[in-house]
Amino acid sequence: MCRLAAYLGPEIVLQEFLLDPEHSLYKQSWAPQELRYARLNADGFGFGWYSGDESPAIYRNHLPIWSDTNLSDLARSLSADMWLAMVRSATDGFANGTANTQPFRHQDLLFVHNGFIENFNHNLRGQIRDAISTEIEAGIEGNTDSEYLFALIRQTLTDEPDTPLEEAMRDCLYQVDEWLDGHKALLNIVLTDGVRIYASRHALHDPCPSLYYTTDDENFPEGAQLVSSERLTSGESGDAEFWQSVPEHHLLILDPEEPPELIEL
Repeated sequence: MCRLAAYLGPEIVLQEFLLDPEHSLYKQSWAPQELRYARLNADGFGFGWYSGDESPAIYRNHLPIWSDTNLSDLARSLSADMWLAMVRSATDGFANGTANTQPFRHQDLLFVHNGFIENFNHNLRGQIRDAISTEIEAGIEGNTDSEYLFALIRQTLTDEPDTPLEEAMRDCLYQVDEWLDGHKALLNIVLTDGVRIYASRHALHDPCPSLYYTTDDENFPEGAQLVSSERLTSGESGDAEFWQSVPEHHLLILDPEEPPELIEL
């Protein structure tokens, strides 16, 4: 289990997204409120953004976020109009290390996954390997279920390049359901192409992990849209009035030109 967050809106420095909110991902690394199957997110962190040439960039560290002495300088210096970040709690069997730390990227895509697939190594890994090409498998650097989910999405997009990202995500989730054989899977995924954010709140044979979104949090610039495992702010009244829960088994799409869209999975 992990905690994740994404931002889409007017350009802001990383600090405003990752560190400053009262219940930021930084704080969620050591004081999460809705984390299941773990107590801390101390097995690394990472964030991604889109650089001046519109290609994705990532920064990953396999150590706890609070131990990174470079972060304060990076956070006050880097600015972007889209951010994607996570703090990691490693699942048993998936070693700590930079290769297993998210976000993952490929071409114009950034990807993070909050959750796990039960008995992945003995159940789903082989089936995903059979479903993906040798070229896509060669791009897998670590051994996590998360990276293999990303590979499955990439395979759909390779086979059918015109497939909308939301459909590629749905195809991935449906395929996992077919293969699971009754095992648990927590499948909160956030994917972005640098224009839109796509976020699923989904699970199989277990309750869904928490996921929230907002389009009017006054702590962020006007027009900002965010999605996060836990509410980043509580609002002036202390009741998290700006944030809404993503319904279980739904896909959320955040678009800079459109209101949020929810699609049932």
